[in-house]
Amino acid sequence: MKKNRTTKIIKRNLVILLILGLLLVHFIAPRFIMERRNPIAALFKTEKVKNNQLETNVNSKFKRKKLTITTFDNLKLSALLTYSNLENTKGTIILLHGSGHTKNHFLDLSEFLSTNGFNSVALDSRGFGESEGQFLTYGVKETKDIQTLISQLINEENLNNIGLWGQSIGGAFTLQTMGIDKRVKYGIAESSFKNLKTNLQCFFKRHAGFNLKPFSNYLVNRAGSIADFNPDDANPYKYSKNITQPILVVHGGKDKPIPISEGKANYSRIKSIDKEFIEIKLAGHSDIWKIGGEDYFNLVLKFLNKQALPSN
Repeated sequence: MKKNRTTKIIKRNLVILLILGLLLVHFIAPRFIMERRNPIAALFKTEKVKNNQLETNVNSKFKRKKLTITTFDNLKLSALLTYSNLENTKGTIILLHGSGHTKNHFLDLSEFLSTNGFNSVALDSRGFGESEGQFLTYGVKETKDIQTLISQLINEENLNNIGLWGQSIGGAFTLQTMGIDKRVKYGIAESSFKNLKTNLQCFFKRHAGFNLKPFSNYLVNRAGSIADFNPDDANPYKYSKNITQPILVVHGGKDKPIPISEGKANYSRIKSIDKEFIEIKLAGHSDIWKIGGEDYFNLVLKFLNKQALPSN
């Protein structure tokens, strides 16, 4: 009798654990993929968003202006416009950060661009920094936000010759937006993933040593359902085939979070006759600028100067 009772207790506990596990997988785990502002999930994030005050690195030599963008779903996004320091402006570059940063990450870069004749607009993506929003949608809604920003820059700020420069997820935004909106005249996409589903599969393989594709796809689909976006549209590879504008695709040779093969796959789809793939052989995912150094920025500046307005 005692043995039967113990067996029943074990079975009951296993059933309870199974139910709790299923509830966790269905309701909680998907939020780690796309939720940016959940206080419980934030406790477990390994990559903290950096959000220093702008005042810590604002150089009075550079003219700046804060912008507010209202999205199609009525969120308020924050951006920082830094004007060119040259009399003849060459163009305007929208800067798109990765998941571990905000627009403040681009303060030094904005000064570099300003010194070399370009306006720049560093954007806090939805859910980051000073922008409103709860969910990251890996480019599905963010590309619409960028298009809204482009319209505002053209119609309200009287700016033109607009390019994009994005890192990691921002690189994915760059590819997807360039494939949709031909008002973007040129772009630089650093360390972009191929699509959201393969990116999560890579994550599982890297951290768990294996990948259960049906499980990871289930999590992604649930994340899309919660955040109201189609995960299959988070797909730089799909949109790259529509890119005909001049573009640099850049990737670190030792990138583990997003292998260089994904960057090369995106690049292979691009139809532009003015495209270049740059491999920074010793760089990982987040240190392209550091490892590439002055040589890399000279290559980028050469590319950007080719895209300058004819008057320049």
